[in-house]
Amino acid sequence: MSDPHPITITVNGQARSAIVEPRKTLADVLREDLRLTGTHLACEHGVCGACTVLLDGSAVRSCLVFGVQADGAEVTTVEGLAPAPGELSDVQAAFRDCHGLQCGFCTPGFVVSIHAFLDANPAPTDEEIRSGLSGNLCRCTGYAGIVNAVRQVVRERAGGPPTEGVPTVAGHAVTTLPSAP
Repeated sequence: MSDPHPITITVNGQARSAIVEPRKTLADVLREDLRLTGTHLACEHGVCGACTVLLDGSAVRSCLVFGVQADGAEVTTVEGLAPAPGELSDVQAAFRDCHGLQCGFCTPGFVVSIHAFLDANPAPTDEEIRSGLSGNLCRCTGYAGIVNAVRQVVRERAGGPPTEGVPTVAGHAVTTLPSAP
């Protein structure tokens, strides 16, 4: 076994230090050493996207990155996306409004991925949205609410109302599913 290494990472705008084994993943460093448990672990093979964080601005699967590789880097987790404590980012609010979450386990990875996706493509088509979400898996929602949430953020960022053209009940978007054939 190799000796532990000291690392310093800027996480959500704050310099953080840890001493980690070379084989420890960034996901484990965030969760175990830095106590940021919003980054979830599921498959631990880079397939599901639950552990997605921003590493120097790019969306990465933190289960596939060693903590020592992030030494000196800037990491943004789901905890760092809100504009202020107790507030939600526009993507988080859209997930709530459009019922884009059910059990919530995959939600942090989706939220981080969508932030990165919309930074790179602020006016995506529906096909681009679905393609942009293809690296994240959800076993509960059926994805309609998640796609609607992305649409809502795109509308809001373009200056439109959050639920334009989306059915609502009590001010919240309602996901409609196609009827069975």
